[in-house]
Amino acid sequence: MIEITNLHKSYDGYPAVSSLSLSMRENEVFGMVGTNGAGKTTLLRMMTGILVPDMGSIIIDDEPVFENTKIKEKIFFIPDDPYFFANSRPVDMMRHYANIYPEFSEARFFQLMGDFNLDTRRRIGGFSKGMKKQLSIILGLSAKTKYLFCDETFDGLDPLMRQATKSLIARDMDERGLTTVMTSHNLRELEDICDHVGILHQGGVLLSKDIADLKVDVQKLQCVFADDEAKAKAEERLAVLAHKAQGRMQVYTVRNNREEIEGFFADVDTIYFEVLPLTLEEIFISETEVVGYDIRKIIEG
Repeated sequence: MIEITNLHKSYDGYPAVSSLSLSMRENEVFGMVGTNGAGKTTLLRMMTGILVPDMGSIIIDDEPVFENTKIKEKIFFIPDDPYFFANSRPVDMMRHYANIYPEFSEARFFQLMGDFNLDTRRRIGGFSKGMKKQLSIILGLSAKTKYLFCDETFDGLDPLMRQATKSLIARDMDERGLTTVMTSHNLRELEDICDHVGILHQGGVLLSKDIADLKVDVQKLQCVFADDEAKAKAEERLAVLAHKAQGRMQVYTVRNNREEIEGFFADVDTIYFEVLPLTLEEIFISETEVVGYDIRKIIEG
């Protein structure tokens, strides 16, 4: 369990993280989304104990993380730009991490290197960006830590490697209770693996919700009403987050589940009526617009 309370961190007087509080449950994937400068990397570095907060606390398994060797042995951090020793080979990095993490599995390391078709004795300096990211993921999974923190996890990976990485994380969650925290600029990238997603903006948490709850409670409707009276009756009953008209077609995003909606429309005279699934990005756009933010600008920069 990770508990982050009232966290602050500034650089040269500029707040990178401000009044940030989050809870992250075990054996789940927590996805953090935000543009550059939103505070994602700073937060991850404080969660790993690399940086010390100016104010607030980070408690992992009931203990503070900063300067706590016992807790740090439970965490493997994969940064956006992984660091490797000069002139090192993958086997050199394997030996290094095997000395740090008590549960490190050399057998799994060699197996995954073969699965990813990476040469264990080639100089890492000759690897592409994607190959370096693959190697860092292999090292992280081989460490068999309780927590895996990933900054821009899928950046530089081709679609096949992205799916393979997601499958490996899901398997470790199932087999040994791995808890993963990952950042991304892209909500679509996180949608099929995360249990909980939070949007960071200007150093704070804009929104944090379980994906399952979002998808159950927010729906998209397309309707053509028989008349204005039917339209008014439906709108009075629905919890409308967003509405736009496309000719006679009325398109709503509503905070209601499917059963409620079908009940509301039982006596509403419609020519056409359909409930459609929403993408995670569409849901967040609707939720954040309600609290006064244009999430398109936040996510897309």
